Amino acid sequence: MRHQHQRLIVFACLLFASLASTARAQTAASAAWLDAYREPASQLIAASTASTFAWNRLAQLTDTIGHRLSGSPALDRAIKWAIAEMTRDGLENVHTEPVMIPRWVRGKESADILAPAPHAIAMLGLGDSVGTGSTAIQADVLVVQSMADLDARKDLAKGRIVVFNVPFTTYDETRPVRTDGPSLAAADGAVAALVRSIGPPGLRLPHTGSVSYRAGAPKIPAAAIATEDADRLQRMADRGDRITIRLQMDAHFEADVPSANVVAELRGRERPDEVVVLGGHLDSWDVGAGASDDGGGCIAAWDALRLMRTLGLRPRRTIRVVLWVNEENGTRGGIAYRDQHRAELAKHVMMLEADSGLFSPVSFGFNGNNKGMATATAIASLLAPIGADHVMIGGEEADIDPSIQAGHMPSMSYDGTGMYFQIHHTQADTVDKIAPADVSRAAAAMAVMTYVVADMPTRLGE
Repeated sequence: MRHQHQRLIVFACLLFASLASTARAQTAASAAWLDAYREPASQLIAASTASTFAWNRLAQLTDTIGHRLSGSPALDRAIKWAIAEMTRDGLENVHTEPVMIPRWVRGKESADILAPAPHAIAMLGLGDSVGTGSTAIQADVLVVQSMADLDARKDLAKGRIVVFNVPFTTYDETRPVRTDGPSLAAADGAVAALVRSIGPPGLRLPHTGSVSYRAGAPKIPAAAIATEDADRLQRMADRGDRITIRLQMDAHFEADVPSANVVAELRGRERPDEVVVLGGHLDSWDVGAGASDDGGGCIAAWDALRLMRTLGLRPRRTIRVVLWVNEENGTRGGIAYRDQHRAELAKHVMMLEADSGLFSPVSFGFNGNNKGMATATAIASLLAPIGADHVMIGGEEADIDPSIQAGHMPSMSYDGTGMYFQIHHTQADTVDKIAPADVSRAAAAMAVMTYVVADMPTRLGE
């Protein structure tokens, strides 16, 4: 029995060694196709990380043009600047594609606690909100801690300003309070809504963002307030104080205005009609400088193309960079791209958008079939030297989603959330928050990913 047991142990060890050897051989075989891309990947990474060119360009955009609200003269200047700079870079087929976009104007705005004692509130009107009209709204306050809490106390909302004091968890989980809460309050008779900022607490920064009014429901003024002010109002309410607030907002819409998506390409050497798209959105909210949301994504994606052109790397397929407009309050740029390119979406191989920050740690999101996921993961392994080799399920972003849904193609996102939600949609979204190395890494990572996807003999996921 003892010798038999030893023989079994030896057999098991040999079997394990054989299986391990087979697995290694299969892994080596499956990764052998990557060998042709190791040198181009190294070149792209080295060229990007050796320079602060991309960060300097982001600083130029945000310092000289600043925030770029849809329909504003600043966005027009940014579009003209991008066209001129892309042409100077030697990119191909540089052009604009027309889009009609909304023009929402913030105007003057303020919120103040009048009773039980006077305090100014740090606030920002929510994008697309209506204003208060020629006179301020003055009303007592109802503080609620969730939309369900409002429903349970809806009889108390009539004639009041409803304050949604809902602590931030994740952006996707908490955002509906901002987008949907004001209409729920209006349906219960509220005269205005104040929403605790959708972001982590800190430094009394209100976070703006868009509100979505429900069809058929009254439209009431809606604003974001700093987490510190929301907590102050909560404490007052918990003590049983009667709270009165005065809210003034001049917000209003003007007629739609012409704008444009910005497009540039590196034409494919063999299959130029097949396209890999990458980009970000050029518009921003009208606070801060729109550096993280989404100037950084735009510049990094654009620089990925510039790096390929500089190094003489021309893939089989065309790589197209798109700087979309009107992501923040309408996504008309993404919709217009889908409509203008509908006939060629079947030839789109993949679309990638960077709109979740460039901070550490970073990852790619992928949306597609299992084979595409395995390929994207293999490509990302080339980015291990810069810590950008993680791929997770995801890949959806607002500007590419209309085309992805219509074209049924794989999609990817570049995600470097880090402190992104601490500063996005606030006055603090400025270029000094972003390290030059983070922009260079993002450019390198997107360059390698899109170059390999565009150059592979087969389409991603096939």
